[in-house]
Amino acid sequence: MSVTVHVSSHVRAYTDGKKEVPAEGGTLAEILDDLETRHPGIRFRVVDEQGRIRTHMNFFVGDELVRDLSHPVRPGEDVHILGALSGG
Repeated sequence: MSVTVHVSSHVRAYTDGKKEVPAEGGTLAEILDDLETRHPGIRFRVVDEQGRIRTHMNFFVGDELVRDLSHPVRPGEDVHILGALSGG
């Protein structure tokens, strides 16, 4: 099933500067696996060595903030990958 993934500027280097890219999968993990196939290196930028979403990354499936890679993704749903902002 196809979805649209919207990527924030700090991971666009992996998508050749594209703000939106297509991906296939029924869970967030499957979407990331497909993105890694299409855009090598992107997965490690957003998921750590233990397979967990990095603390400074936020994933939204539709309007819902998601922290679990097993979260289902419906066909046609939008997925947003955003980096948290910080500073002082």
